[in-house]
Amino acid sequence: MAKMPIAVLGIDLGKNSCSMAGLDTNGAVVLRRRMTREGLVAFASKLPACIVAMEACCGAHFLGRTFASQGHTVRLMSPEYVQPYVKSQKTDDRDAEAIAEAATRPTMRLVTLKSEAQLDLQVLHRARERLVAARTRLINQLRAVLLERGLILPKRRAPLRHRLHELMAGELAISPRVIRLLQDLREEWESLDERSRAYDDELAAMTRENQQARQLATIPGIGVINATLSSVTRQQRTT
Repeated sequence: MAKMPIAVLGIDLGKNSCSMAGLDTNGAVVLRRRMTREGLVAFASKLPACIVAMEACCGAHFLGRTFASQGHTVRLMSPEYVQPYVKSQKTDDRDAEAIAEAATRPTMRLVTLKSEAQLDLQVLHRARERLVAARTRLINQLRAVLLERGLILPKRRAPLRHRLHELMAGELAISPRVIRLLQDLREEWESLDERSRAYDDELAAMTRENQQARQLATIPGIGVINATLSSVTRQQRTT
């Protein structure tokens, strides 16, 4: 344990180990240490209440809620706002010190801790975005395959699906191998549509359960997706 009381504890989060830098009330470094995430939680539980600062990265919100339950004041910051405080060459120890120093700035913009429910919603949106991106790549590949064979398909999904169905039902002047490829791509497309619709249904159910989301969804151009996403993205505040 540090001899001087720790006023600010800066933590550089890693996958397996974390670097810590403790500052006293004068801003001097009184502690440098590296330990696992489990050890970090146990260490912080023995500290008097202080400011615990971290970058808003993977796992930071879970640890932030844990530290807050221990009585600490948690400050999360975007990595781009911490970077100017890194001195000399970048190392984990210097990063931890920079995080602690950045947290003392009165004009620093902080990221609000997300609840577990907000993180669940965030991962749902990200999973849906991944499916939509995969579907777009698949459709582009499908159009390119047919374009190389002199067949131009429309860009919009509904007309493209209809035109593809017509082509597959008729006799295409292309090799059996490509026919099998097109069938496989069409089946994959249908699977992605089904999975994305399941996510859309879940988001719609969440919108019905949330009064703010219901109100946002009634605004023209907002809809269910943006209504639920707004509760995740509006997390920054100026202190």
